[in-house]
Amino acid sequence: MRHEKNHPQNPEPSADTGDAGTTHFGFKTVAEEEKASLVRGVFDNVATKYDLMNDLMSLGVHRLWKHEFVSWLRPKPSMRLLDVGGGTGDIAFRFREKGGGDVTVCDINAEMLKVGRDRAIDKGIVTGVDWITGDAENLPFPDASFDAYTIAFCIRNVTHIDRALNEARRVLKPGGRFLCLEFSHVVVPVLDKIYDAYSFGVLPNLGQAVAGDRASYQYLAESIRRFPPQEAFTDMIAAAGFDHVSYRNLTGGIAAIHSAWRT
Repeated sequence: MRHEKNHPQNPEPSADTGDAGTTHFGFKTVAEEEKASLVRGVFDNVATKYDLMNDLMSLGVHRLWKHEFVSWLRPKPSMRLLDVGGGTGDIAFRFREKGGGDVTVCDINAEMLKVGRDRAIDKGIVTGVDWITGDAENLPFPDASFDAYTIAFCIRNVTHIDRALNEARRVLKPGGRFLCLEFSHVVVPVLDKIYDAYSFGVLPNLGQAVAGDRASYQYLAESIRRFPPQEAFTDMIAAAGFDHVSYRNLTGGIAAIHSAWRT
C-alpha cells in the first residue's frame, strides 16, 4: 500500500468508525446515530447549488470523470441500474443517454431527489427513472434486483461503509456490476500539496460565496481526507464478497473509480 501524506491538520484516513458508538463527521468525532442527520443537513443546505458548485470546485472536470465512469459501465438497454446517492440525476441521465435501461435513483436526501426530479422534467424525462428515498446501509429493495449498482461521490458520507458495500452486493444479481466514483488520494508528487491548499483554502470560501454555506464545504473537504486510500478501499470491497476488484485513478488520484463484480 502506498503511504499518503496528509494535510498537517488531518487525521489519518481510515475505514474505522473510531471508538465504540462513535464515528467521524469530517474531522469531528460524533455519535454514530447522529452522523446520518448531520450529513442530511449538509446536503439539504447545498442541494439547489450542488451542480453549480461541482462545476466551480472541479473547474468542470467532474463531468469528464462521470463520463469515464458511465462509459466503463457500458450501459445496455437490458441493464437495470440502481444509482445510490445520485439525487440530482447526473449519473442516471448519463446512463440513459448512453443506451442504458431503467434506472432507480436512491438517495437519503429528499431535497437532492427534488432537484433531480425537476431536472428530469426539464429534460423531458418522464419515464425510465424512479426516484426513491432510501439509506445506502439499508436499501429498500429485494435481493438480486439490479444488473448494476453505481455510487458517485456518496459512499464516503455513509456511517458504515462496510454495511453499504454489503447492501450493494445483496441487491445485485449474480454477474452484476458494482462501480464507485469517489474522491481519493493524490498519487502525484507536488499535486498533493496543491490539492490540499485548494481544498482547505479555496473550497470553503467558494462555498460561502456561491452557496452561502462555508461549513458544509469545509465538511466535504474534510470527508475526502478521511476516506480510505485506493488500496484500502479495494480491500473493503473484496471483504464485502465482491470479485475482480480493480480501480482507475483519475487526475492523479484526486478521484478514483472502483469496479467489482458479484459472481
